[in-house]
Amino acid sequence: MSTNQQLQNRRIAAMPRGVGVMCGFHAVQADNALLTDAEGRQYIDFAAGIAVLNTGHRHPRVVQAVQQQLERFTHTAFQIVPYESAIALAERINALAPIDGPAKTAFFTTGAEAVENAVKIARNATGRSAVIAFQGAFHGRTQLGMALTGKVAPYKQGFGPMPGEVFHAPFPSVQAGVSVQQSLDAIAMLLKTSVDPQRVAAIIVEPVQGEGGFNPVPAALFEGLRALCDQHGMLLIADEVQTGFARTGRLFAMEHHRVKADLITMAKSLGGGLPISGVVGRAAVMDAPAPGGLGGTYAGNPLAVAAAHAVLDVIDEEQLCQRAQVLGDRLRARLHARQKQDAGLAEVRGLGSMLAVELRDPGTGAPDAQRVSAIVRHAQEQGLLLLTCGLYGNAIRFLYPLTIADALFDEALDIIEQAIVHTAPQTVAA
Repeated sequence: MSTNQQLQNRRIAAMPRGVGVMCGFHAVQADNALLTDAEGRQYIDFAAGIAVLNTGHRHPRVVQAVQQQLERFTHTAFQIVPYESAIALAERINALAPIDGPAKTAFFTTGAEAVENAVKIARNATGRSAVIAFQGAFHGRTQLGMALTGKVAPYKQGFGPMPGEVFHAPFPSVQAGVSVQQSLDAIAMLLKTSVDPQRVAAIIVEPVQGEGGFNPVPAALFEGLRALCDQHGMLLIADEVQTGFARTGRLFAMEHHRVKADLITMAKSLGGGLPISGVVGRAAVMDAPAPGGLGGTYAGNPLAVAAAHAVLDVIDEEQLCQRAQVLGDRLRARLHARQKQDAGLAEVRGLGSMLAVELRDPGTGAPDAQRVSAIVRHAQEQGLLLLTCGLYGNAIRFLYPLTIADALFDEALDIIEQAIVHTAPQTVAA
């Protein structure tokens, strides 16, 4: 078997550097919350394929569902020859999604596809073209996805020009000193100075910003956006690609709010590791595009659809929404306890098990990406995989499978605490 170094050498020779790779080791096996590399070392996985594995690696129910579908057929292209499993999955999501009135769902393959199709649907339904997004947002790496994304490096560098008629407003943040009212005022100014509100098809927002730093949308912002959309005939799109399917303690993060979106995008953990995405929305809005306007060769692939059915079963039967809250509370308590002793931990935030800790220099208040990198590196050396996030790369996000065993979760929390202590600035005695 090849060593990690041999595999890395082959990767560098065969694949472009634009595909950024965080780890120097290579997976050969994965079970629930444990990864095993090419040399037999195991890692506790607090990345979960970037929030794809809320139900863990190779959940038995998901594996069984995919195996059973393999015995039937693997692909027909749903637009050519449809099949009941995709129809049934749409019916399940329509019944579960927090959408006002009758809902319909269309399936695609990736999160970026879901976002692009949500914008297409909004433009078609409204007859308008402009879209408002937020600074710090992440909506994908396609050309429109990049335009909607509110972070330049590394997503937009060298890929311009961006598609037009995309506008960004500041996102509320305690650490950045931006209030909800300032965000709403900035949107009002956009509508006065940059784009006619009668040209705006939609406002798109993540209920909890992902790459932007795990910043939850305050309830007052959602209420303000809903009122603004209703006033001007715009649609509200909730990008739930990362927040969906029990991560925040609810099946959809929008369930934390009184207001409802017109369209919701989904992907990542819906497929339990297989590529599937979708858009669910108000039936009248979803029906706006003509036949052929939506779709894709692999959209709603039957293997991924089978996995998605199993994922929904597991979330329900194993009560993963409740589990997300329990695990999140335990992690939050440990971080808050450490925060009392470490002024560098500026803020612990998030919903359910979509949590992050932001680090700043306690003397200057400047983002401390260097220490974050040191914590992630130390944790990995101790067998724990962590991810960073935030505009300045100074936050650590925690994306463990919600199916992780309690003992393994406690072991991971100990490693996190040790890494924070290990990287704490040393005070010099007078």
